Amino acid sequence: MKKLDLYIIKRFLGTFFFMLALIMSIAIVFDVSEQLKRFIKYDAPVDQIILKYYVNFVFYFGNLFSSLLIFLSVLLFTGQLAQRSEIVAILAGGVSFKRLLRPYFIAASILVGISLYFTHYQLPIANRVRIQFEEEFMNKKYQIKDDNLHREIEKNTLAYFETFSTLNNIGYKFSLEKWNDDGKLEYKMLADRAKYNEDNDRWEIQGYRVREFTSEGEIIYRGTKIDTSLNMVPEDFGVKLNIASTMGYNELTEFIEEERQKGSNQTVFFEIEKHQRTSYPFASYILTVIAVSMAGRKSRGGIGGHLALGVLIAVVYIFAMKVTTVAATNAGLNPLLAVWLPNIFFTGVAILAARNAQK
Repeated sequence: MKKLDLYIIKRFLGTFFFMLALIMSIAIVFDVSEQLKRFIKYDAPVDQIILKYYVNFVFYFGNLFSSLLIFLSVLLFTGQLAQRSEIVAILAGGVSFKRLLRPYFIAASILVGISLYFTHYQLPIANRVRIQFEEEFMNKKYQIKDDNLHREIEKNTLAYFETFSTLNNIGYKFSLEKWNDDGKLEYKMLADRAKYNEDNDRWEIQGYRVREFTSEGEIIYRGTKIDTSLNMVPEDFGVKLNIASTMGYNELTEFIEEERQKGSNQTVFFEIEKHQRTSYPFASYILTVIAVSMAGRKSRGGIGGHLALGVLIAVVYIFAMKVTTVAATNAGLNPLLAVWLPNIFFTGVAILAARNAQK
């Protein structure tokens, strides 16, 4: 059985890395054709394009799609074994289907371990280098697309914009509130707009109205324009969602808590990123069982039918993940539950597939 185990493990890993190299090569060709104008426009050095962008591009997308590539790899080489009647011979020799799965799980565990290591430790570093390159040579700056932006810029000091434009660094319907430790409002400013000046790191407040609450009563005054310094910059209101991919697990956990204290409405995206780092690799086990169960039967139509059905299952899995994450971001579904629901559902599919597999 050791020879059989080694044979399956080698076929499993060999097919996976072949497909990974093939898919990443195709992805790089398409990305080069799309990004070439930007590389030329911003005069990006060739060595940095290769080492800082495309090496880390392969790390990121290769790890992201590793579970689905594992699924397709198992379908491909197991289907080939079945078409040559090798699976039938193995089962006829007294090897149970459960025992047959052992080398598959060993190979899957190797790939899951590599994926978990990269996801939690190496990828944040690689993503940081790639994103810095994009900002410098591809002009991919942050954007602020959300409305009703709230931030705690200092202790008990809250800033608000109804909308903010990064084109001219102007925020509209601005308000600034200061509260004391007893939870009483001490100061409130309302303004038509607030413009950030990068040259002197100050804010120009236009059309402002101020209410101050003192022990002697309320003071109200207004003005057309005031130039002031505030402990905030536009980037505080436009944290890029992909910044989460540059952080390690502990750093990301602390960042989520900081954003929650600021009143950010983007924390759910960061929580999804955090939990997906574990749920995606573990999906490999589930998809491996489904693939072996499907491809283990010899088919008159060859492995083409298995691959077609496999692609359909992969599409359904991606769709399910998208639906649950949208439910988390828009309908209040718990992010941890959202990223694991597809795995829970497909675990049931895997159990049914294993029960109906060729024995």
